[in-house]
Amino acid sequence: MDLLNALVALSNFVIVPAIAYGSQLALGALGVTLIYGILRFSNFAHGDTMAFGAMIAVLVTWGMQAAGVSFGPLPTALLALPFAILGCILLVLITDRFVYRFYREQKAKPVILVIVSMGVMFIMNGLVRFIIGPDDQRFSDGARFLIKARDFKAWTGLSEGLAIRTSQVITVVVAVAAVAALFWFLNKTRTGKSMRAYSDNEDLALLSGINPERVVMITWILVAALATTAGVLYGLDKSFKPFVYFQLLLPIFASAIVGGLGSPLGAIAGGFIIAFSEVTITYAWKKVLTYIAPANLEPSGLVQLLSTDYKFAVSFVILLIVLLFKPTGLFKGKAV
Repeated sequence: MDLLNALVALSNFVIVPAIAYGSQLALGALGVTLIYGILRFSNFAHGDTMAFGAMIAVLVTWGMQAAGVSFGPLPTALLALPFAILGCILLVLITDRFVYRFYREQKAKPVILVIVSMGVMFIMNGLVRFIIGPDDQRFSDGARFLIKARDFKAWTGLSEGLAIRTSQVITVVVAVAAVAALFWFLNKTRTGKSMRAYSDNEDLALLSGINPERVVMITWILVAALATTAGVLYGLDKSFKPFVYFQLLLPIFASAIVGGLGSPLGAIAGGFIIAFSEVTITYAWKKVLTYIAPANLEPSGLVQLLSTDYKFAVSFVILLIVLLFKPTGLFKGKAV
């Protein structure tokens, strides 16, 4: 019985949150790896692109709620998601047209585009804060929990309860659907194959008649869709706060680099590696160890390696180790 209680506590505070968080990081890292693999630069504005898309979803959700529109037990934000994706697509296409396109035509080095993306990042960050403010904004409605801890205890007779939030289940389901759709698009459609060819060998792709501007446009559309979806799912699972998306840039880049920058499969694997690392290292293990340790060896302290305030430091250390010893990542992407 104690072992089951320990397993439930572990699932409640580590496994389930890490799976949801890993799904969000994987979607964010996919956007980063698409930009790096096809447009060949590290987009530092990606976190704030997520914030912009999520902000539109928040505003549209509030409008729908004011008009009495709901999605039953599911969050109304899911109805607002397509509008948010369209708004984010418009933003990134305008940004590309008036900013990045100039540097592509000048054949600017990747480091120049990285610096330019940092400027875009600050502008987007300021724009989002100006429109919606810097504070936490909650936009989730519907059923909050799919499984409640109290009901789980009543069903099982265990002293530990398992609580699974609706937002966590939605995150995993939507992430799986989005990743499946992306892989189908890249591997089965003519446009997707053109994008892969352009990524592998730009000169040969141009000789084959591939339109580079169309490839760039489709890439930005996919990145906007992934970024908005990741941003909305993160906001539903936690809350929407513009500065947090800026901070998310570190674990997202760590996910992409750990998996292998330029590798979509690597981005997904890296997202879950970073998520489980952050959650595991910052979790206080006292409750789990109390159930499984002998009575005379029960821990008196929290048994927490790092405070949750330092969870992004975990991403930084992992990123540093990978860059030092295996810069191509697990799936042998492109070295940074």
